[in-house]
Amino acid sequence: MKKTSGILMPVFALPGKYGIGTFGKEAYDFVDFLALSGQKVWQMLPLSQTVFGDSPYQTTADSSFNPYFCDLDDLFSLGLLTEKELKSAKSKINKIDYGKLYVERTALLKKAFSRFDYSDEFLSCVNSKKYRDYAVFMTAKDCFGSLSNFPAWLKTLNKRLIDKFIDENSQSFLFYNFTQFILEKQFFRLKKYANDKGIKLFGDLPLYVALDSADVWKNKKLFLLDDDYKPKKVAGVPPDYFSADGQLWGNPIYDYDAMKQDGFKWWKNRLKKSLERYDLLRIDHFRGLDRFWSIPFGENAKSGEWVKAYGEEILRPFNKKRLIAEDLGVIDDGVINLLKNTGLPGMKVLLFAFDGNPDNPYLPKNIPAVSVAYVGTHDNDTVRGFVNGLNDEQFSTFKNSVNAVLPKGVKKIKGKKCVAPALIETALSTNANLVILSFADLLNLDNEYRINTPSTVGNWTVRFKENHFMSELAETLKTLTKKYDRF
Repeated sequence: MKKTSGILMPVFALPGKYGIGTFGKEAYDFVDFLALSGQKVWQMLPLSQTVFGDSPYQTTADSSFNPYFCDLDDLFSLGLLTEKELKSAKSKINKIDYGKLYVERTALLKKAFSRFDYSDEFLSCVNSKKYRDYAVFMTAKDCFGSLSNFPAWLKTLNKRLIDKFIDENSQSFLFYNFTQFILEKQFFRLKKYANDKGIKLFGDLPLYVALDSADVWKNKKLFLLDDDYKPKKVAGVPPDYFSADGQLWGNPIYDYDAMKQDGFKWWKNRLKKSLERYDLLRIDHFRGLDRFWSIPFGENAKSGEWVKAYGEEILRPFNKKRLIAEDLGVIDDGVINLLKNTGLPGMKVLLFAFDGNPDNPYLPKNIPAVSVAYVGTHDNDTVRGFVNGLNDEQFSTFKNSVNAVLPKGVKKIKGKKCVAPALIETALSTNANLVILSFADLLNLDNEYRINTPSTVGNWTVRFKENHFMSELAETLKTLTKKYDRF
């Protein structure tokens, strides 16, 4: 397999005029940047509509697209928005203001919908019920708030009353169909543009879905919930590198015994839909497909226990060349065997490598070809932010450890500003078939550009600037990509 490389770039972090990155011009410009710099892969974070907290790993409908990513210029070209309305949506802020978007972007999309003439293609899409569950759920949220407040007839999926509800709220129902119809067309136009330039889109699938989601609403029997949708157990992780107290995510836990009865149909459909969207797919928190951390509802993360899952049965029908396992965190023999038996590549993160252990699996010499190598992921600090947080003694130890493994010809690290470029070259020099680089590390930016700090709030707001996407940076990266035979 030919070695390649790519860049991690959340869609929301792209520059642009409208307060958040979209599937519009800025996304096409980024594809051009990837092609110019010799990269073959764009790794994205999940694209689904988010719930409260704005994490892309907590979504209101697993197969949805986030309406915030809608290309407003496309709506203008379709005659659905006016020039004045576009101007009102412009925002020069450097951090995403989700509260402002929640109020203003939805209102703007509703204006666009009010001018939309239902095409045969759109009506056919509505009649196919492709977005029906999402549209009913979102309409119900508008009427009743969260899933916990839904009336009994909606919780019990009474078809006659749901059909009546759709009729009584047809404009809202059709609006939510409209957003997904437009977003899907915009996304797949972008995907075709990227693929035509030799760029693969690398998606990300959260292991769990949110409690307040269309997925849970329609599939209650597949989760450990009581009759009123209150969870019996919730998801999280035990104490690890990212959090000494563990992490309490709060997602409902799957009832694998119930899923097993129909051969894990829900899980397999979920993977199938994701692979129709992306060229490559990362399964987040992969270890949860071997055993998962189950926490009694109302207790803290330390109170959980490991419970067996059925990863091999779920993954067996799929093309393993297109799946990647996020195998970070607490890894044991079960996870190792699942990786071996499924043949999925795991992830290797250089920032985890330098603890003094010569057998550390993240050291460059220990990274196998069947893996995806990173300097850091979206959950890590930027390299510059990480080293700036080290005191002189810690930095000296870290620097010496990195210098001991640098590729031939790379200058030894002296100061903190030299670390990110050195680790980028080190990652590119490894045996990993695919290397994914963080855009912030390519620019050697401080932790102001950190995407996420686990177990904290206020994340997912990073936005890069147009002047970050310099042709000089593209040329430098292209040179490095050629140097390490990844072009």
